[in-house]
Amino acid sequence: MANTSTLSAGIDVSKAKLDIAIHGQKFTTVAPNTPDGWRTVVAQMTREGVRRVGIEATGGYERGVTQHLRQAGVTVVVLQPLQVKAFAQLKLRRAKNDRIDATLIAACTHLIDEQNKLPPDPRFEALGDRLTFIEQIEDDIVRWKTRLEHIADKRLQRTVKAEIRRLEKRRDGELKRLEDELRTHDDLAKRFDLVLSIPGIGARTALSIVLRLPELGRVSREQVAALAGLAPFVHQSGARQGETHIGGGRARLRRALYAAALPAAFHWNKALKTFYERLKSGGKSHTSALVACARKLLIYANTVVTRGTPWSSKEATPA
Repeated sequence: MANTSTLSAGIDVSKAKLDIAIHGQKFTTVAPNTPDGWRTVVAQMTREGVRRVGIEATGGYERGVTQHLRQAGVTVVVLQPLQVKAFAQLKLRRAKNDRIDATLIAACTHLIDEQNKLPPDPRFEALGDRLTFIEQIEDDIVRWKTRLEHIADKRLQRTVKAEIRRLEKRRDGELKRLEDELRTHDDLAKRFDLVLSIPGIGARTALSIVLRLPELGRVSREQVAALAGLAPFVHQSGARQGETHIGGGRARLRRALYAAALPAAFHWNKALKTFYERLKSGGKSHTSALVACARKLLIYANTVVTRGTPWSSKEATPA
């Protein structure tokens, strides 16, 4: 359980400003989302005796104030939007503005259990940003290839193909540099090589797993699947049997695993191929079976890192 005697605050983050509220008090204020504003927030939290601040993840706009607060010794709880939304539903809150959101985040932070969270490691944020840049280049390549399908003019086709080659060269160079940088850290290099030992996981997917999951090897198979948004959730009530869905979690990691699941299950990983065929023969759709294979790949990765030894097909469980 959270330490409910610790004074908690909540910050609702937008690109331009920070709305701040303190749990159990009428205190609310607004600061610009700038370096000067971050320093103002730290001074306010220190003055009010706040030692624990909750911030909803907002596409990176929360990073500056989060870093300043942590450097000042304040515990920062980065909440996922799904957590805040669920807490609002629990409290039957329907009204919404930035001040109300900050108050809600403060109340959620006051109650949430963070004792099992790892302390932040700045390496993952820095290397993860570079991986995001590579993913954006990959998205650009897909867009250019889609355009090419609808272009008849030969000159324009040559132009588009040249742009695709340029982007692919940039992607490959950035991937090589990222892997080289990761290997300068012995612990990350060991984790990376363990994940690479799994048939069907190449360097691109291994980078996503290692950099998007700092918790790898330190959590259970159920937890690691939930972190990636690959844990199945059953919608069932009384006699009604609803469908099973996945959702939430880290979308970029989930997308990388799903992309790797098809070739892994069809060509490279015998255990995964057996698993896929068993699911299909049991009536699962192709998509559902691939999602399960993506989840299985991640569980394999978590297992080898937990164990500290490379993949062994004899230890792969079919379920």
